[in-house]
Amino acid sequence: MTRIALFPGSFDPLTNGHLNMIERSTKMFDKVIVGVFVNTNKTALFTLDEKLILIKEAVAHLKNVEVIVQESKLTVESATELGAAFLIRGIRNVKDYEYEKDIAIMNRHLAPELETVFLLADEPYAHVSSSLIKEVLKFGGDVSQYLPKSVNQALNQKNREMNLDE
Repeated sequence: MTRIALFPGSFDPLTNGHLNMIERSTKMFDKVIVGVFVNTNKTALFTLDEKLILIKEAVAHLKNVEVIVQESKLTVESATELGAAFLIRGIRNVKDYEYEKDIAIMNRHLAPELETVFLLADEPYAHVSSSLIKEVLKFGGDVSQYLPKSVNQALNQKNREMNLDE
């Protein structure tokens, strides 16, 4: 039996914390699918296609990882269609746990055959979020240690473009 897991997120941008979760997941599952989903509560900085390219580059060293884009389906529907029996979710703190617990319960209601696997963030990434990265960068802070190199370059380019437009 092939153990397939879906790691869904908006990944705007993908951080080293996300990458760490993906790398750790590859040791537990035969195949890890990184699903780039739309978060309707956030305004995205990168397009879905840009995220797809950046994430594929960041995970190129991982042979059992696939990256997909999903714009308009529930996570559980995508997981079922992809043959995934597991959903991977990262937890940095208590606030994340409360939020992720509610999502896991709803997903269990929608698709009882899916298991949610929570991974605790490794300490160097426990304080890092994509939103925080964008905020620090906007005001000139160095966030390079928290991002894959290509993502850092793309994020800096976006930041320069946005500042030119202001």
